[in-house]
Amino acid sequence: MKEEAKLVGNGRILIVEDDDSIVEILSLMLSDYDFVIAKDGGKAVQLYKIYKPDVVLMDLVLPVMNGIEATKKILETDPDAKIIGVTAFGRKLGKDLLEAGALEIMIKPFRKKDLVGVVEKYLNR
Repeated sequence: MKEEAKLVGNGRILIVEDDDSIVEILSLMLSDYDFVIAKDGGKAVQLYKIYKPDVVLMDLVLPVMNGIEATKKILETDPDAKIIGVTAFGRKLGKDLLEAGALEIMIKPFRKKDLVGVVEKYLNR
């Protein structure tokens, strides 16, 4: 699956994830929102500057540039960026993403209602 934008009108989300099956699941879970997909951290930084999303869902382990570095670069561009870490590697590695500036961490797998709840929380800030 390549980078894509889906425009439906309820807040813009940048999904940063390199696993196609996870991208597909997140796309289905977030089908009521506009979203853009980046498959690596470098592309995430570029797409953030172009699309100015309301919320970023940032995976930790990514090609080209990891989620920690991408988070730092996005926050250099926009200190008010709302970045939510999404990882399967647990709280220990998630802690590194929090230290880089993510607002909170979601541990995979999670339910749609939990994901939508976190996204809505930051869309309304």
